[in-house]
Amino acid sequence: MNPRYQILFEPVTIGPVTAPNRFYQVPHASGMTEANPRVRAAFRETKAEGGWGVVSTGAVSTHPSSDDSPLPFARLWDDNDIRSHAMTCDAIHKHGSLAAIELWHGGAAVMNRSSRLAPYSPSGIPWAATHVGFMGNQRPRVMDQKDIKDVIRWQVDAARRARSAGFDIVYIYAGMGYLGYEFLLEEYNHRSDEYGGSTENRVRFVAELLEATKEAVGDDCGVALRISLEELRAKPSDHFESQAHEVVSLLSDLPDLWDVKMDSSPTDCGSSRFRAEGAHEPVIDFVKQVTDRPVVGVGRFTSPDTMVSQIKRGVLDLIGGARPSIADPFLPNKVREGREDEIRECIGCNICISSWHDGVPVRCTQNATAGEEWRKGWHPEKFDSPGSNDRILIVGGGPAGLEAALVAAKRGYRVAIADKASEMGGRLLFETRLPGLNSWSRVQDYRLYALQQMGNVDIYTDSELGVEEVFALEYQRVAIATGARWTRALYSSLEIPVGELNMPNVFTPDDLAAGTIPEGPVLVYDFDNYYLGGVIAEHLAAQGIATSYATPAGHASAWTIMTNELPFVQQALHRHNVAINTEALLDSFDGEQVQLANIFTGALTPISARSVVIVGLRLPNTDLFDALSEREPEWKEAGIKSVDRIGDALAAGALVHATYSGHSYARQLNCAGNELYLRDIPVAENPPGAVI
Repeated sequence: MNPRYQILFEPVTIGPVTAPNRFYQVPHASGMTEANPRVRAAFRETKAEGGWGVVSTGAVSTHPSSDDSPLPFARLWDDNDIRSHAMTCDAIHKHGSLAAIELWHGGAAVMNRSSRLAPYSPSGIPWAATHVGFMGNQRPRVMDQKDIKDVIRWQVDAARRARSAGFDIVYIYAGMGYLGYEFLLEEYNHRSDEYGGSTENRVRFVAELLEATKEAVGDDCGVALRISLEELRAKPSDHFESQAHEVVSLLSDLPDLWDVKMDSSPTDCGSSRFRAEGAHEPVIDFVKQVTDRPVVGVGRFTSPDTMVSQIKRGVLDLIGGARPSIADPFLPNKVREGREDEIRECIGCNICISSWHDGVPVRCTQNATAGEEWRKGWHPEKFDSPGSNDRILIVGGGPAGLEAALVAAKRGYRVAIADKASEMGGRLLFETRLPGLNSWSRVQDYRLYALQQMGNVDIYTDSELGVEEVFALEYQRVAIATGARWTRALYSSLEIPVGELNMPNVFTPDDLAAGTIPEGPVLVYDFDNYYLGGVIAEHLAAQGIATSYATPAGHASAWTIMTNELPFVQQALHRHNVAINTEALLDSFDGEQVQLANIFTGALTPISARSVVIVGLRLPNTDLFDALSEREPEWKEAGIKSVDRIGDALAAGALVHATYSGHSYARQLNCAGNELYLRDIPVAENPPGAVI
């Protein structure tokens, strides 16, 4: 171990329990509910095996009045839920880590779509949201004194069940718009009783939750408070620097651990495009000055030096990790063993967060095994033997090709990877030069570095292979990872391509990647709806080129609402004076002007433009695959057993799809029957039909 990292492996006392080190996997959503108990247990176990001293669940509902359906939340409503959580605890404890559970009541921030109970709120004020997954049309009820006592009782009952399941730390959640936080905020709490008005009164509900939970779990279990501080930090206080200072001071001694965070998901879990590592520090850095209890916080920490700095400067006692623990569950062990250069760093793309919005088990661009530990038996650091002496040729050095090469090589195959470009990276060679996307270079940097350390890998750049070259090389398995190409196709209001706009000064991202600088003014027409259209518009505008943006969607880069980036994309475009045109189809372009047609009315709007960049439909590059397929009768003579497409060459998608495709291909070589996954089933203590 590097001596300067020794401090990261010191034990930390959390009330009556002790964390074996300072690496703390904070609560985070995983998309794994009681319907997937084995998937959930294996996912958390891998982090414990990887050296995280504390491993936490995501939010676990205490009662049906906190029902986040159809989002994949967990619950601890009755004794039937204990066993599935016990499976997670047992898996975590197997590796000497502490298990923490984040008990949670969503208050007005949940719509109770399944339970059909009126949401709870201190003052009947709804939690405003524009995300379709959160929107609802039922207003919350105003909690009376009995409701408050009920919520505390449900917390107590859930805490006792958590102890029965084996958890070492039990949470109270008072952040991110949920019930505890609603009591703390003046905007949500208009009560005139002892739970409203002054700060002392507004903290009462959270204080009572803490006191009741501590009594319920006994003297051998830690109690943590998770709290948002960003909005409170911005509010003045009569006797303290801010209301955040006052709230922490009033509650200082009640929890055994402070877990401090930001207010909203976009700021708390900001992508690397808009938030740097350690960005929380200016908001949470005061907490340790106000309390003597240990403090954990996050900041997408990937650098051990940054972690050490936060501890030594008195910002944090424990290094919280959610996204970094997904990208590399073995991050702590790699630091302990002096293998920092092997850390698979989080790129901050936030595709993991989109998994929760989609209601599916977590996925990760950097770690294709995330969520597949039990379903497919994939381990991030362990690989099956090859099962044959087949030599593997991978054509294309983008994300899919690099991942396939690395996994195949780790399994013991002899691997060659070839790319026609002078560098490996594929689409990333261009995209990582765009505003805010530099961290994404970790995708190719990590894989290329690992491949360069291995003796069973040959790497060829400036090598464009055709059929004859592939035949001559005499590899048994060939993977075509030649990526995809952007087209000039246009979109109809039915979201169907309706021909291509083929004329001078009409470009695609591929043209820009090749060095084309379009003449301004430029219109970026985006029906891809993810990040690239918006970031290209920002890129062009930053170069001083007058740029407009148009999309059939209701927002620029509309799908980025799934990755917590949507508000920041709009801000970035406005900051660069990019005019945003939504609900628009590209009707015509004459070299001087674009006509945009409203998707609902057909009304035309002229936009001045000398160039158009279309970010829309991508199609796989299959020329080599098609040519090889036509000559399949010759494969046997050349020693070829299979030719497969992977990544964008199979189906164009996001980076996460490319790395998963490459990983899956290499994992499944000579492994019959591994194409699908195991189906998990719920477990329960008692037969169905329990009354809540």
